[in-house]
Parts: sequence; structure tokens; C-alpha cells
Amino acid sequence: MAKKAKETPLMKQYNQIKAKYPDALLLFRVGDFYETFGADAVKAAKILGIIQTKRGAGSTSETELAGFPHHSLNTYLPKLVKAGCRVAICDQLEDPKMAKTIVKRGVTELVTPGVALNDDVLEQKKNNYLAAIAQGKKNWGIADPLIKVLGLNPHAGDGGHIGKEEQEFISPAINYLKNKGLNIIGPLSADTAFVEKNSEKADVFIAMFHDQGLPVIKAQGFGETVNITLGLPFIRTSVDHGTAYDISGTGAADESSLLAAIEVAKTMSKKRNNA
Repeated sequence: MAKKAKETPLMKQYNQIKAKYPDALLLFRVGDFYETFGADAVKAAKILGIIQTKRGAGSTSETELAGFPHHSLNTYLPKLVKAGCRVAICDQLEDPKMAKTIVKRGVTELVTPGVALNDDVLEQKKNNYLAAIAQGKKNWGIADPLIKVLGLNPHAGDGGHIGKEEQEFISPAINYLKNKGLNIIGPLSADTAFVEKNSEKADVFIAMFHDQGLPVIKAQGFGETVNITLGLPFIRTSVDHGTAYDISGTGAADESSLLAAIEVAKTMSKKRNNA
């Protein structure tokens, strides 16, 4: 009968932290090194080109191990992120010399290609693009919304002649979301996307930047349109204009957009409560 693997205090702590970040590659600080274990070690060794060994070799608790010196984090972290990994950095939260038992550890940073702000991770000489889509059925009750995505460049890049961002970034993202079941099309040329025959069947437009989408909306109904922030655990709406400090206190401000924002928030709240 095979003996049950004995879990050391260190590996017990590791497993507890790893369970909180199952889809992340966990860099676990042990002394002067960041270590990875199990499947994470196999992946890290392959991406980083570092040696993969085993912890507890020959014992029932044997597991893959790969690591690097903690001062080399800025060298190795960008490689993991650029390989598409979601990386959880787990640090020692107290001085090991002061610890009476095992050193307290916890994740101090979660790094992904979408939230990386470190200059060593980002391409400093290239554009770094970030996009997010929040999908839900509690806000408007649209079962299968048609989402139309605009291109970044004039004429959506014109097949790569005016820009390649559509081919390199936007189209792959759209195809990925299609495979996830979203009813999404694009990239579309922004200069004709909002004409009646193209916009009448669309439920959502995704513009690439502020002045690509907002001028159209404000031309249609300035003072009646509403800013809604998606992806939050609470409802957040706001007016469709800036602060207008220049007319503050003059009595010239128009409150119509504020009233519209409040009404939209009320409608969203009712729909969520009835969902």
C-alpha cells in the first residue's frame, strides 16, 4: 500500500496560496529565490530557459521545482507576461529572522498582460493596447446583443495599407470572443459605421478611443446621453459632459444629463432586482 505524501509546512502554505490563484503562475519567495512548483515549474522552466529540478526527489512528496534569484525578477517577469502568463508574486511578509514558525507569505502583486504597468514588462517603443468587454443579462435584458467593433485606423486599416493594428490585435480579439459565443463583428470602418443602415441593428458599438465614438453620440442627443461604467459590482452612471468649471455658480449649467443618468441608474437597478 502506497504511503500518503507528507505535506511539509512550507508546501502546505504554498498549496493554500496557490489554491487562491489556480489560474496564475505563482512565484513563491523562499529566501533569496522565487520558486515555482509542479506544473508551474514545468511551464516556467520552458519559458525562461532555466533548470528544472525536483523537490524531495525520491520521496512521496516529490514535485517539480524551478526558480531564480529574487533580484532577477525584472529580467524574468517580462518573459512570463509576454508568453501570456498571469503571474502571482508571493513575497515574504516578515523578516525570517523574526519569525517564530514558518515565515508569513502572501501575494503582493498580480501581473497580467492587461494590467502590467512596469516599464520592464511593457514595450516602451510600441503602442500597448488594452481592451475589456463586460457581458451581462441583468442590465438591459438583451439575450444576444449584436456588438460592432470599430477599427483603430482610417477605413479600419484598409487591409493593412494604413495600419496593421486591426490585423495584429483587433481581429484576433474579435475571433477569440466569437469562439466564446459572443455575437460580435468587426473591425468596421468608423467613418461609415454609424450611418443608419449600419447602426440600426447594432446593440453595442465598441470605439477604439474617446473621440471616435462620443462625437456621434453627443451629436445625436447631447444632454440626454449617459455614461455607464460596465464590469463593476455596482451600478455607476454619470453625465455625458465634463465638469464645466467655467460656468460653475453662474446658474447657466444644464442639469438634463444628470437627471438622465439618475433615471438610467434606476432602470438598471430595477432590471437587476427582477433578474
